[in-house]
Amino acid sequence: MEVYRIVFEKFADKLYAPGFSGRWNFDGEFVIYAAASRSLASMENMVHKMGQGILGTRFTVMVLHFPDSTAIKTITTQNLPTNWKLASSYAETQPLGSAWYHAQETLLLKVPSAVVPTEYNYVINARYPDFPQVQIKSRETFAYDYRFVAMDKELGLTKKGKI
Repeated sequence: MEVYRIVFEKFADKLYAPGFSGRWNFDGEFVIYAAASRSLASMENMVHKMGQGILGTRFTVMVLHFPDSTAIKTITTQNLPTNWKLASSYAETQPLGSAWYHAQETLLLKVPSAVVPTEYNYVINARYPDFPQVQIKSRETFAYDYRFVAMDKELGLTKKGKI
């Protein structure tokens, strides 16, 4: 199985789990987020960086490989409240991911994307015993389309009061 993670080029040399909170984890829980496709990874990355003026930076797609025998826990939209996609609903999703993280039953948690709810992201538990089996299969240079870069730059200037 392969999943995709887009990172700044300078961070593409290894898998890094900083322990920062996210939609599916609390601070101090060492997880890595990845997506089921390059395009979803691109959208997920963009939604978090748009307006910062950094989409023109050099990025890398990390193609991660897992053994076919890797156990996966899945959360579907049917298991979630209707407002789960809102940033204000992290209080609904973080406990679910945290319970999975601490149970240490699987390396991967498959979760619906808040950007495209019919597609999936994967949360990787960097403290799970099988984490060393995760392989970086390849690294690919990635650049956002110039229209996204221009929009990002303009939004960044607007936020800074320059426009």
